[in-house]
Order: sequence, then structure tokens, then C-alpha cells
Amino acid sequence: MTGPGAHPRHTQEFNGRGRFRVAAADLAKTAAPPPKAAESLAAPQAAAGVAQKAAAVAQKVAGLRADLALAHELAHQAQVREALTRTELTLALTEALKGRAEAQASARRLAVQRWLERASPRPVRRRGKLRRGFDRLLLRAGRTGWARLIADAGVWRDDDLAEIGLYVRRRADPTAAPATLFDQAWHLETYSEAAASGLPPLVHYLVRGAALGYSPHPLMHTDYYTAHNASALAATQVSPLEHFVREGAALGRNPHPLFDVLHYAAQGPELAKDEDPASHYVRIGWRDGLSPHPLFDAAWYRRQMPRQAAETPPLVHYLTTGWRAGLTPHPLFDPRWYVEQSPDVAEIGTEPLTHFLIGGAAEGRSPSPWFDLPHYVAARGEALDSAANPLVDYLQGGAWAVAEARPGFPTAAYLAATPELVGQGMTPLEHWARKAAKS
Repeated sequence: MTGPGAHPRHTQEFNGRGRFRVAAADLAKTAAPPPKAAESLAAPQAAAGVAQKAAAVAQKVAGLRADLALAHELAHQAQVREALTRTELTLALTEALKGRAEAQASARRLAVQRWLERASPRPVRRRGKLRRGFDRLLLRAGRTGWARLIADAGVWRDDDLAEIGLYVRRRADPTAAPATLFDQAWHLETYSEAAASGLPPLVHYLVRGAALGYSPHPLMHTDYYTAHNASALAATQVSPLEHFVREGAALGRNPHPLFDVLHYAAQGPELAKDEDPASHYVRIGWRDGLSPHPLFDAAWYRRQMPRQAAETPPLVHYLTTGWRAGLTPHPLFDPRWYVEQSPDVAEIGTEPLTHFLIGGAAEGRSPSPWFDLPHYVAARGEALDSAANPLVDYLQGGAWAVAEARPGFPTAAYLAATPELVGQGMTPLEHWARKAAKS
């Protein structure tokens, strides 16, 4: 108890205990360091620990960086080795493709040689004054004379007089199909005089039409054939059809710039007796997928044809209607683009691919935006045969002999990026053009 009235003894005891407690508290205060002093002692220790940890982390980071640098170096070396290996493989593949092209060229030459040995020209009888007079007598004799006139010309396959007789009876029937390179429906539609003559169109052609420059078939380019066989035609005075069927085909003469007799023969067609390659193509060859020319891809073209033309030989369709409709004969030849780049071709109205083959390529005109003809000719240099068409040369092996077939288009790089073209039997530019056409 404290305060007034407290017992004296109790007051002394309390005061003693209080002084003890005060003294103990003072001693504790004296022994314990001030708060700021404790913090100042702990700070260096903590800093040292942080420094040690930072050093350890830095050491680990340095190790990771070294490992990462090593990994990058190993990856780079692996990429370099892969690139070198790929380059070596591409070069080896290019050489193999070059060898394959040479082997294919040799096989074509051998097949052509064998065909020329089997093919035997039949003598062409000169159509002089005496024969022309006899032909006039046959014309007056009616159907019997007409049949004899066709047989004497030697243009009918197998010289089957019975079949010839059936043909002349039908006169100007557009569905009649003579066993020779003569398209009756097309001829009648093209030449009104033949339809008005009252004669069987083939007879009219032999005695009158040929002299007027008429063509018997879309696959016979009369001006072209006459220019390339002028001396023989002048000596015999026969029609281009007679000369081609009896002699020209066996000598490898082309009836049209777009029908390459030797190219066709190299594919090994089974021709009937006395049948020329162009007639075989029209009769059955197109159904077998045979190609009439290196720049006419039959499979490519047939995919563009309308359904109603499914029974028409692709090349015939192209020459009569297809090119005007913008259909392309080959991925690397674009008729519309060619005409746009050559206004003079549009003015004369000639079929573009024919123009390109006859003179356009020699003038340095490119066939499409995919093939830069002047660049390719320069790249091939002296290795390019002066008589060869540059685009045909490219397709038949030249593709693998140049580093760049067109500016900025490296052959090896494209081959490495699209090796599937090897199995498809395509050249890089052709593969590229096909992909562009699908997009």
C-alpha cells in the first residue's frame, strides 16, 4: 500500500524493491547496444553475403553464357556442315540430271534413226501436162473417176479403192473422214469454194485447192511446208499433201511448225503401213498421250479444254480455237502475253506459238514472263546450237547446264528447295510456272 496511511514497514520494503527494479532496468539499458548501433554492425555482414551471392550468380551466368556460346558454335558448325552437304548433294543431283538429259537425248536420236531406217519414201509422180489432162478426164467420169484420181495421188492409206469409193459417194458430207491428213469438216468450213464445187472435198483439193494455197488439215501449214520443200514441189508439181504423205514424212519433213515429225517418231508410235506420223497422231496418237512437239504439253493442254471438245486432238483444238481463247500449249508459253509483248503479231493475226517457232525466237522474243530468252541464250553461250530453239533446248537438258536460267533465279537453289520436281520430270522454270498458274 502506498500513499498516506500506509504501514511504515511495508513502505520501506516497497521502496527497496522499487529501487532494485529501477537499478536492474538501468543495468539492462546500459548492457544493450542502441538500436542504430546494432543495425550498423549487421549491415556489413549482409552486404558481404549479398556480394558472395552475386558473385556466385555472376559465375553461373558466365558459365551459362559460355555454354550458350558453345551451343551456338556447335549449331553453326552443324548448319555449315548441313549447308555444305546440301550443296554437294544438289551439285551431284544437278550432274545426275544433266546425265539423264543426255541419255534421253541419245535415246531419242536412236529411236529416230531406227524410224528413218524403217520409213521408206514412195516415189512422187510428177504432175505434168499429161497427168493434169488425165485428171480432167477423171473429173468428168463422175464417182469412178474421182475414186481413181484419189488412188493415183497415193494419199489414201493402204490405197483401199472400196473405201475410197464409199467416200466419194458422200461428196461434201462434213462427217466423212478420209484415211489421210485431210479434215473434211474444217476444210469445208474454211474454204467455201470447196463446198460449192459439188466435188468431194479431197478431190477438189487435189485438182484445184492446192494450187490456190488451200490447206488440207489444220496440222498442215501450207506456206510453211511449201517454203521448206520448194524445190521438190516445183520439180513434181504435186500438192503439199501428196508430197508429205508419200515422201516428206519419211524424210523427217514437218507439215507444220508445231508438229515435229522426228520428235513424234522418237516416242515409238506404231504406225500403220504407209501412214505418216501426223495422220497417226490424229487417228490414235493423241489418245495415247503422244506429244506432237516439245513445246506442246498434251496433258497440260487437255486440262484446259472444254468438255465438249474432249474428242478433238489437243493440238488440232489449240490451232483452230484454243489459242484465241487464251489456252496455253505449255506452262512456259503464254499466247496472250506473247501477243501483248509483240503488237505486230496481233496485227497479222497469226497463231503466237507458230510465230515464235518460225521467227520470234530468232528475233530474241521471250515466250512468257517465266522464260527470259535473251538471258538464257547469253547464259548458254556457244554451247547452244545455233539451229536450236532456246526454249526447247532448255527443256531438253539446257536447264541443268546454266547457273541462272533467268535473272535472279538460281537453278541449284531452286532445285534444293523443291527436289520433288526431279521425280515429276520437270525443269525448275516449268515447275515454278505451274505453281504460279495454280495460285
